[in-house]
Amino acid sequence: MLLGEEEQFLSYNGEVLVFHLSKAKQVDGTADKTTNLHVRRMAFDRDTKLFVQKSSGVFNMQVCHLKTEIICCSCITDSRTGIVLPCILMKTNKRTDVVKYLILLLHSSNQFEKSFHFKLDYEMKEDIRLFTGPSVLWRHANKLFYISSNACTVLSAPVQLSSVVWTGEIEDEGTVVLGVRAACLPETEDEDEFSTSDRAIWGSEFFGYVVETQKMLRGMCFMPHAYSTVVSSVYVCKNETLKKQLRISLVAVTYKNQLIWFQDGLPKGVCELPYEKPCSVKTAVTSSNGLLFIVSFASGNVCVVQRRDTLQVASKWQKVKSVLVDDFIGSGSEQLLLLFKDDSDTDVLSTFKITDLGEVNYASGINYKHDVPTAEGLQGNGLLTVQALETRLQAGCTSVRELQQHLDLKKKVILESCRALIDLVEERTHVLPPAKKVKCKREGLVSLWDDVENPPHSLTKETSLASKVPDHFIEKLWQRVVGDSLVVGVKLTESFYLSLTDVSLSLVVDQDFSSISPIIKCQNKIIKLNEAFSALSVSSCQNEPPPKKRKLDLPGKNDLKKGFAKRGPGAQLDGAKTVVAVTSLSPLLAFHRVCCVILLHAKKQSCQNDSLQESKKITVLCGKITLSLEDISHGKYSVKMLRDNSYFTGSFEDIFAVLAISVRFSFQVVSSDCTLTPVNSWLLGEMECTPFKECHDNIFCHKAGNVYGTVFNWTLKNPFEGILTLFCRNLTALFQCLHSLTRVLPPRCDIRLLRSGSKGVLTEQLALALEKEILISRGSFFSKESKAENSLTWGNGPGKNISDAPVASLLDSEEGVQQFRKKLHDEREECLRSMNQTMNGALYQEMALKVAEAQLHSDMIVWRLS
Repeated sequence: MLLGEEEQFLSYNGEVLVFHLSKAKQVDGTADKTTNLHVRRMAFDRDTKLFVQKSSGVFNMQVCHLKTEIICCSCITDSRTGIVLPCILMKTNKRTDVVKYLILLLHSSNQFEKSFHFKLDYEMKEDIRLFTGPSVLWRHANKLFYISSNACTVLSAPVQLSSVVWTGEIEDEGTVVLGVRAACLPETEDEDEFSTSDRAIWGSEFFGYVVETQKMLRGMCFMPHAYSTVVSSVYVCKNETLKKQLRISLVAVTYKNQLIWFQDGLPKGVCELPYEKPCSVKTAVTSSNGLLFIVSFASGNVCVVQRRDTLQVASKWQKVKSVLVDDFIGSGSEQLLLLFKDDSDTDVLSTFKITDLGEVNYASGINYKHDVPTAEGLQGNGLLTVQALETRLQAGCTSVRELQQHLDLKKKVILESCRALIDLVEERTHVLPPAKKVKCKREGLVSLWDDVENPPHSLTKETSLASKVPDHFIEKLWQRVVGDSLVVGVKLTESFYLSLTDVSLSLVVDQDFSSISPIIKCQNKIIKLNEAFSALSVSSCQNEPPPKKRKLDLPGKNDLKKGFAKRGPGAQLDGAKTVVAVTSLSPLLAFHRVCCVILLHAKKQSCQNDSLQESKKITVLCGKITLSLEDISHGKYSVKMLRDNSYFTGSFEDIFAVLAISVRFSFQVVSSDCTLTPVNSWLLGEMECTPFKECHDNIFCHKAGNVYGTVFNWTLKNPFEGILTLFCRNLTALFQCLHSLTRVLPPRCDIRLLRSGSKGVLTEQLALALEKEILISRGSFFSKESKAENSLTWGNGPGKNISDAPVASLLDSEEGVQQFRKKLHDEREECLRSMNQTMNGALYQEMALKVAEAQLHSDMIVWRLS
């Protein structure tokens, strides 16, 4: 620091030392040629929340010099007493060819002590450091020099180096200099082979030099040599010697604007810094956030990096004059003191901020006079708060451990259940783990089937039902890979499919992977094609109206027959249905090769009477598929859509795969003034669509961009009204298609989104659903009435009523009239009792469930029509 320039700051025992130079004045007021070094001790007042001056001192240089400057200041250990004292390195020039350097120590009485001085014929400019002694170290002409108070002679280290990145104390070694030099490849084979090749590639290496013993340390103990070209500054956080091996933890900043954490010579974490040209890094140990790394930049910016699970930038500031680390508020832990640049204020400590990125946060310009609690009260409250939080943390850790044990238990139960399911559908006997084996693991699992001769009724029923499935119900099992999705399809015969409802597929990993769940999450769709290939529709998992959250069945057997019988001859079935499951491909490929079992779940309809049907759940094994990276890399399961003259050609499976990963949207297009002939021109022209060879009404868009792969179906009801159906991979493609369509349609054209299906088909489905709802309600009512009638008895004898005796004979006498009146009274009471009949809870639950399912189905269709 030159005379008249800004002050230099140093933190010492919670105080801020401010150093500055000034010219001495004579008695008559004229300026003297001698220079004085001033120091002010500033302490933070917790009452006023400001820095106040505690004391000051001055040092007279006594000799006239042309130029005086403070080079640097630091806190070092005095080798005579072992006490840490502030140390200042001064430079004075008498002549241009000789530079004198002076080392000063500042004592607690504000008295400066001359430690030693030395002269050089050049100026120190590179990598100047103060350390124990006091001692001074610097670099000049790629050589290392140092001088100490014990031997006031400039010594030169026998090493060539290009930079010094750190100087400090290493356990059992003393003062160590970590530097970078040109690689010196060993002539012997004693060195580590990796270290040798690393140095040979990068041409430079790290090295450690012990000042007291002139010993060389291996640079690989600190960090790999590959970082020698980018590291600008290092801070060693911890060092120790274990079993005669040096263990070091450090952080380094690089010219690539990164902060890297190294543990025992290996990188353990990296963080991108928010500013360019980081020049130094130091640490702070706070009470709330632990270890913090403070990085200073050449532009005057500062950022703090916090080390939790990863290195993350916790805070950053701009226009910072200086950043100091110490216990400024006397809390027992360190805080950061940020001094900001402010040209308007003359006081150096007028613009500041004290923080530990936690509870401590003081800043200049804020009025704290309304703070009610005192400092001692705040500390007491803080202690109580910390104790309460520690108790809650311990309780939370206990809960987390219990939850983890519970999740592990659930995972093992699910794995065993999946193995039992696979054995069930493959008609194998599943062997459960013995109870003793499970109990020894303290999991609390005991087999429910142990010591039971006959299996449960439900299991026997499920097995027998699965065995009654026809042998040739599956025509084909196929798989395709589209992007990052795996599409699996099962083609069912018509006779088998029409007897099913609520059809879905499951993919189960047929391998014992303990790290993942064997059940694969997938989305199911049902795809059907008509015989003439003139229309195509995809029925995905039914979306329910917002208030409804219960899963519904697909239409029953009778509904399907009636629904398709009324659509006309052009909508005949092709004799088969395809059920498709779509799942993410990348999690499966993580195991390179995996085998999956395909299971079909459905409800099979069985007729009980003329009006009601009973649904029985079945699970059918459809087969297995195998996936491997090698097959996918060779395109074995890729979709092959090729252009054949004016058509796109591909197998039905390829078309199904493209449609399965797409989302269907149907729009009603109505034009009152003009015909809709421009739509065909738009599809074949601007959208560059080509019809499928297998089904001409569906056209494939091969226009470059997001809309590529979109499938269109345009159906004209009359020249002024049509239905446009799009199968898009995402909403972006849908919006682009609609935006392009609106530019070619007439201005007064109306486009309306259809929720699901056409209005006519939905009306027919609603009529069928209401009819089914009435039949269920009527059947439940008659079932109750018949059970109630069978339970009624009249009079004193069973099966006897008032009509058994002639009425005329009873009315001939007074006794007969009384008997007739009594029997009439008894019949009235029996009628009242019959009207208050109770119902069995299981019967009522079954009836209510059937009625609720029918009503939900009807409500869904009404919602789609609205």
